[in-house]
Amino acid sequence: MELETQYFDTAPGIRLHAKVCGPRGAPTLLFVHGFPEFWFTWRRQLEALSADFRCVAIDMRGFNLSTQPLDVPSYKAALLINDLHAVIDALGAPVKAVVAHDWGGAVAWGLAAQFPETMRRFVVINSPHAVTFANALATNRAQQDASQYMNWLRRPGAESALAENDFKRLFDMLDPMGDAERAEYRACWQRGLTGGCNLYRVSPMQPDTPETMGHAAAVAASLRPEQFHVSVPTQIIWGMGDKALHPVLLEGIETHVPDLRIHRIEGAGHWVAREHADEVNAVIRRFLNE
Repeated sequence: MELETQYFDTAPGIRLHAKVCGPRGAPTLLFVHGFPEFWFTWRRQLEALSADFRCVAIDMRGFNLSTQPLDVPSYKAALLINDLHAVIDALGAPVKAVVAHDWGGAVAWGLAAQFPETMRRFVVINSPHAVTFANALATNRAQQDASQYMNWLRRPGAESALAENDFKRLFDMLDPMGDAERAEYRACWQRGLTGGCNLYRVSPMQPDTPETMGHAAAVAASLRPEQFHVSVPTQIIWGMGDKALHPVLLEGIETHVPDLRIHRIEGAGHWVAREHADEVNAVIRRFLNE
């Protein structure tokens, strides 16, 4: 697999870095990572799919070699959705599929709802739909408890705490990985973690604390489901052992995504695309070939 480097200017002062592989002229797949990852997390998918597809794996705004604004408002959802829209416009809309995980999935859910013409298909991996997530944060105690890390990441200085002891907290979260893989992630995190933390700081989605009781319910009540309706054919892949995002987040999702397939992987955690790459790749390929 031969990787090329490409950059996309998506907004004034914002340039996204990407790695690209696969035959020119082949149908395009856009890969969008989550926190605390970067394009490299998709390398197993790039290896498996680049024989037949032009694969583009970006670094999101605030991560790795992409522009990293330090101010919180630069990470508002509309701006992140615009970043993806601009990349797809540059690639030649619509792309064959957007494949997204975690925070990348959160942004791509918005893109699929607001701009369905940008993609023919959507693959989302362990990333909840906004309505089901908001409802669970308001009503489901187990998911509320599992999401308390979000409040920790919103705190001032969270990025410094994540960097302590050679990024021990982050490695503990992502392990197991080999030395070469650890070196890649270390180099990414050394370039900055504020952008990733700002995603949590700017988001209205958060579990209640003693100081914010009622906030989660208010957010859930304020959402208009029709604004989050996704008409694009969608494949969800879900690691059922995800400690942060529980399977309750899949309940009722077909109301908001009528053209839907769900592939559940028992025993798999949040990093399912890395840890169960062969199964994930097979599901993606089958969905793309429908």
